[in-house]
Order: sequence, then structure tokens, then C-alpha cells
Amino acid sequence: MNVADLLDRADLTVLGGPAAPGRQVTGIRMAVGAAGTGDLVVLLDPDRTSWRLDAELSKAVEAGAAALMVPGTDPLLRSTVLLAERLATPVLGCPGDPLDTAVRLAVLIASPDVDAARRVLAAHRALDTGTPTLEEMRDLASAVVQAEVTVLARDGALLLGPPIDEHVRVSLPVRQRLAGGGVAVPVLALEGRSAELWLVVAGTAGGEEVLAVAAAAAQRALALRRLELERDARRSSALLGELLQAGDDPGPSLRRRAAEAGWRLDGWHTGIRIDVSRPVDVVTLTGDIVATLSAVSVDAVVVAEDGGWVAWVTTDIEPDADAVNRLALLVRQAQRRMADLDPLVGMARPHHGPGGIARSLSEARDAARLAAARAETGRFVHVDRLGLAQLLLAWTRTDTFVPAARSLLAALAADPGDLTRTLTVYLDTESSLIDTAAVLGVHRNTVARRIAKIERLLGVDLTDADTRLALHLACRVAAPDQ
Repeated sequence: MNVADLLDRADLTVLGGPAAPGRQVTGIRMAVGAAGTGDLVVLLDPDRTSWRLDAELSKAVEAGAAALMVPGTDPLLRSTVLLAERLATPVLGCPGDPLDTAVRLAVLIASPDVDAARRVLAAHRALDTGTPTLEEMRDLASAVVQAEVTVLARDGALLLGPPIDEHVRVSLPVRQRLAGGGVAVPVLALEGRSAELWLVVAGTAGGEEVLAVAAAAAQRALALRRLELERDARRSSALLGELLQAGDDPGPSLRRRAAEAGWRLDGWHTGIRIDVSRPVDVVTLTGDIVATLSAVSVDAVVVAEDGGWVAWVTTDIEPDADAVNRLALLVRQAQRRMADLDPLVGMARPHHGPGGIARSLSEARDAARLAAARAETGRFVHVDRLGLAQLLLAWTRTDTFVPAARSLLAALAADPGDLTRTLTVYLDTESSLIDTAAVLGVHRNTVARRIAKIERLLGVDLTDADTRLALHLACRVAAPDQ
């Protein structure tokens, strides 16, 4: 065990000499005359105000001692500090009783494995009770290991605790000794082949074993949480399935269970479907979807389904057009917050009564399927506007409209700045610079400049409603697959 390890185990302070001492300590001696190679010499009552302490330090070094320990933490004489630095031998200050500290250090040096075992046992006692949260588990592990534990996500992102400078190979789910002396222990996922989380701590003797206990506790807590989520998901899915089959007459038992789940069957329901274009754990992410909708003031029931989620918002009175449009804007805001999932979102019209949930969700699912081909609307389709759009599109595919539309937009097609798509998105988002910029992934000022250029090239005024309608239809013809 080296001097640095002893500093981690006891409340000692380096008063002089190397700040990060690495010398090996093999024993404890209470007098300089008895010191040998590798000993920590403990002086119970040294004269710190004269040359005598310098002499004691020199004798200890000549005998091969690894360090010198004195009572208290008051500063040493300048001469003693300089001598300790020149001899590369630390002088340690002990704020507590030096004799008690010496006995404790002697036990540590004689049986480090016993100390490690005690700490592992303490970790089991602290962490093997109940189902602590991740933050509680981190705090308990930090207390046992006597160092700050850092929790990383599976991709290495910081979740809890202090940042770390050392590199953790997150693709390799095994215990890792890090370059700077730290250790990283994976919290394995249920299948046992990948890491769900990582626990990391600076290099401290016994830290690896304590982290292993904490990792097992975290894995157990995650497994229990997963079982709870799956149980809740199955219950919600089964209840929704019964409601969809029951239609407008759910019956007393079904109404009671819906009320217990916090679902309102009466009123007006506006359905939402969120599809994801890549495989994700929809059960685990359901809470995140609820939180994302709530963050934009959308209070919705959310149920996990294959490939995504269905949700609906219930109001006591029928929403008017302004209320529906406000909700659509909020849902689009939530969709942008879910950008990492690349979601396809469909929103239905409001429908009344228990059966209205089924009707609205059916429309929302259809709209989400259509959203996959609507890049110009940010993969978002609202059924309220879908019916009229389909009728207009049918007319715009006629032989008389197509040539005129292409001729109208010819000036834009010749420009290298993709102005036709910019105009399409701008009109689909109701002339919103902010929404257009979000869909295109550019700054709103860039959109404003493009719109001004479009008006100049076409010689039109986009504040005119008739002009916007004609151009909107023409854009649809220019990109008939959108």
C-alpha cells in the first residue's frame, strides 16, 4: 500500500514533500531509531519549532522510511518543508489522535484485503435494501467508497456526479482500469451483453469491488423498474383495446377501470399518433414522451404501441378551429423536441364521447402513415387540413393545371438555392418563418432572405391569400410525391 492510499483511508494532510506521494508503505514505527525501509514513522510529540524535526526527518530518510507523520496540521518551518521536498519524502499531518491513527493504519497495511472486504460488506448493507433510485444509489456508493462516483449513460454521456477526464470504452461492457488510475464498472442490461449505465470512480483501493456491488444493485433496480413499466404498458394497452372495441357504450366496468387509470371517456378527444422510423424501446421511452408533451403544455394520455405511441387530449367542450390549431402547434413543438427519434406525427380531428377515442386515433394513425412522405411539413400531418388538401391535389393533377404550374415556378427551378422546396414548406407551415426554418434546418433569417428572393423572382406578393393558394397548388405539382 502506498502513501497515497493511506491518505485516501485516513484524514491526513501533506504538510511538506511530494503532493502526490507514491512510495510503498510496509509498516508503522513509533520512533525514528526503529525505522526501516518502507516504514511510516510516527512522531507523537516532535519539536516542530526548531531544527530537531529536520534532524528526525533526515534520520528517517537515511533509514529508508517512506514518510513521516506528526500530530496536528499546523504549517511546518520553511526549512522543514524545503528539506522534505529535497529528500522527496512526505511529512504528513494528523488532525486526530496520532496513536489511534497509527493503529488504524497498521491494520490497513497488514491486511488491506480485510479492509476491502469490510467496505464491500458495507456496500452490500447500504445498497441491498429496497430499490434505491439511481441518484440514491450513487450517493450511497460514494459514501462507502469515500470518493465521488460518476454515473454515465450507455453512450458515455454524463448523468450524475462530477465530470471525468478519463476515456471509458463504452462499447466494451466489462470492468475497465482507466489510464489515470480510475475504474469503470458497467451496469449490464437485462440481456447481459451490453451496458445500460457506467459507474466510474477515481483510483481508490477497494473502489472496484464497491462499484461492482453498486452496479449489481443498479441492475436489480433497473430490472424491477422495467417490470413495472411493462406491466403498466400491458395494462394500458389492454384497456385501450377494450375501449376501441366497445365503441360508444363501454359499460360500467370499463368506465370504472378507465377512471382508475385517469382516462376521461366523455368530452371531446383529439388523437395523436407518434411513429418512429428506427427500432426503439417504446416501453422505456413512454415516460419521456409524456414528459415531452407535458413540457409544451399538452396534457395527454399516452399508450405505447408497436413502433410508437398513441395519445389523445380530452376537453370538456368541442375545441374551435383556433384551439385545434394551437394544439397542433404545440404538438409540432413536442415533435421537434423528439428530433433524436426522427418521429412521424399524425394528428386527428376532435371526436366526441367514448367512441370518439377510437375514431380520433384511427384518423391519427392514417395521418402518421401519410406523414412519412411529407418531408415538406416536417413529417407532421393534421387531418383537419388533409381532406381539403387531397381534393385540391386531385384537381391540380389535371392536364390544364400541370403545365401552367410548372411554368409559374420555372424561375425558381432555375435557381440553385432550392427555392421551390423553401416555398412549399413556407406555405405548408402557414407562412411561419420559425416553423419553416425548423423543418429545413436553417436560420429564420435565411428563410426570410429566400422568401424575399422568391417574391422578386416571381413578381408576387406572398401576403396576398389568392397568390399563396395558387403557388401552394403549383408547388404540390412541382413535387407530386410530397
